[in-house]
Amino acid sequence: MDVFDRLKQAADQDWQSYVDHRFVRELGAGTLPQAAFRAYLVQDYLFLIQFSRAWALAAYKSRTIPEIRAAQAGLSGILDETELHVRLCGRWGLTPEQLHSVPEHQATVAYTRFVLDCGAAGDLLDLHVALAPCVIGYAEIGKALTPNGIDQIPADHPYREWIGEYAGDAFQQLAVGSRRLLDNLAERSMTERRFAELAALFGKASRLEADFWQMGLDAAA
Repeated sequence: MDVFDRLKQAADQDWQSYVDHRFVRELGAGTLPQAAFRAYLVQDYLFLIQFSRAWALAAYKSRTIPEIRAAQAGLSGILDETELHVRLCGRWGLTPEQLHSVPEHQATVAYTRFVLDCGAAGDLLDLHVALAPCVIGYAEIGKALTPNGIDQIPADHPYREWIGEYAGDAFQQLAVGSRRLLDNLAERSMTERRFAELAALFGKASRLEADFWQMGLDAAA
C-alpha cells in the first residue's frame, strides 16, 4: 500500500464524500443538469489558475531536480486542463476574458487558499498531500467512470469530453507520477505521528473537493 492509499484509508469517509458525490454519479450517467456543469466548469477554470500557483510553489519548495521536474509536469498538466475549460466554455459563448471576469465562488476560494496556505506554511510533502485529492482524485474518478475504456462512452454522452480528459493516458500518467513523488517525499520526512497530521490535511482537502461539487449542484437548484 503506497502513501496515497494509506491516506485514502485513513480519511475514508471524507474521501468517499468526494469521489462518490452525487455530482460525480450524475455526471457519469450523463444526467447532470447542464447548469450544474457550467457553474462548476467556470469556477474550475478559476480554480486551476490558483492551482497553477500552487504547482509553481511546489517548484520553489523543491530540493532536487526530480522534484522540480515533477512540479513542472504538474504545472504543465494544469495548463493543459485549462484548454479543455476554454474549449467547452467557448461553446457556450464564453470567452477567456469573460471567464477571468467571473467572481470566485466561496467554495473556490476556500479550497484553493487552503492548498496555497498548506504549501506556504508547510513543506513540500504538506503541499503535495493537499494537492493529491485533486490531481490523483480526478484520475481515479476518470478511471472509475470508464470501466470499459474511453471508447465505450456513448458518442452522444454530454460529458464525454470531460470524462475522457481525466481517464486519458496523459492525466493518468500525471497521477502515477504524483503518487510516486508522495512516496519519495514520505521516505525522507514522514513519521507515524506526522502521518496522522497529513491524513487530517488530506481529509480536509477531500471535504473541500466535495464542497466544490456541491457548489455546482446548488447553482442549478
